[in-house]
Amino acid sequence: MIDSNQASPQWKIQPASWLADHEQILAIRYEVFVDEQNVPVELEVDGRDACCHHVLAYSGHSAIGTGRLLPDGHIGRVAVVKSARGQGVGQAIMLALIERASQLGMAEIHLNAQLSALEFYEKLGFVAHGETFIDAGIEHLAMTHHR
Repeated sequence: MIDSNQASPQWKIQPASWLADHEQILAIRYEVFVDEQNVPVELEVDGRDACCHHVLAYSGHSAIGTGRLLPDGHIGRVAVVKSARGQGVGQAIMLALIERASQLGMAEIHLNAQLSALEFYEKLGFVAHGETFIDAGIEHLAMTHHR
């Protein structure tokens, strides 16, 4: 496993502030969700970001990935730009968010995984439950991680 507190020679993970970093966060999410996956902008921006804990992954000075933890223990909007995939960035983002949830005393963490990403989340200890559902035109399953 990757320690989310350590920087890779290629990238690093840092806590982010919605107020200060929203342009970088949205640029990544738009590239991945809106442009690549055709998620409508009105579904991507849900008005909940200001209350979330965010992280950003950087390669040099360029933001290459992001994710958020909601106050209810739900992880979402995990996205890595195409050029940075396959290098462990997504895993490090998830580990940073899981660690933040632990620091906040959250015993359970939840997420809605795209079916294509189930194995990724299972390797991090998430367990799928319930029925497949459609969100933004993409099949998902609910998943839970117990601490």
